[in-house]
Amino acid sequence: MPEKQEKIDIKKLKFAENGLIPVVAQDYESGEVLMLAYMNAAAVEKTFETGYAHYYSRSKKTVSKYGETLGNTQKLMTAFLDHDNDTLLIKVKQKGKADPEKGSFTCFPTQIKGEYKDIGGEMFGRLQRIVAEYKKNPEDGAYTSFLFARGVDRIGKKVGEEAVEFVIAAKNPEKSGVIAEAADLLYHTMVLLEARDVKISEVCSELCKRNR
Repeated sequence: MPEKQEKIDIKKLKFAENGLIPVVAQDYESGEVLMLAYMNAAAVEKTFETGYAHYYSRSKKTVSKYGETLGNTQKLMTAFLDHDNDTLLIKVKQKGKADPEKGSFTCFPTQIKGEYKDIGGEMFGRLQRIVAEYKKNPEDGAYTSFLFARGVDRIGKKVGEEAVEFVIAAKNPEKSGVIAEAADLLYHTMVLLEARDVKISEVCSELCKRNR
């Protein structure tokens, strides 16, 4: 049975003179910005009616479901409207890559300011994809593949060991030690979650329930 979709009041949206509204698509798990696209009224309606992103092509002047020629999809998880009602932010569960021609998960792969370490919390989403890839395609000599080969018990033991080391580090004044041990704990936790087919989004949903 198809999921019941919510309707949207098109009258609330302020389209530009060309009949379009800009749409920022964001990965709902990692927070990574996937793409900037446009919708007209028909695309907005189709997106909310079907639960999958539809965009308006300014070059082809047509409305189409995202990625339909390649079998990719962007499942609509939630949506937000800005204060001026003239820009949409949609958070999606993406199947495939936003830029398949270049093999990139996002259309914004090039970092032109700052360093890789400056991306913040979205690293959890990236790490989840990296860990999942090692599970799907094991590599000889790769530590993550080694852990998956040993199974849940071995991974769980490492999580326990790292948790103890994290607590010990937290009792010392040096911040660097806390950061390093927290990173080890979070990494092994992500591996254990993947071993049990649990996504970080599911954990976040549980946290949201508790925060109500």
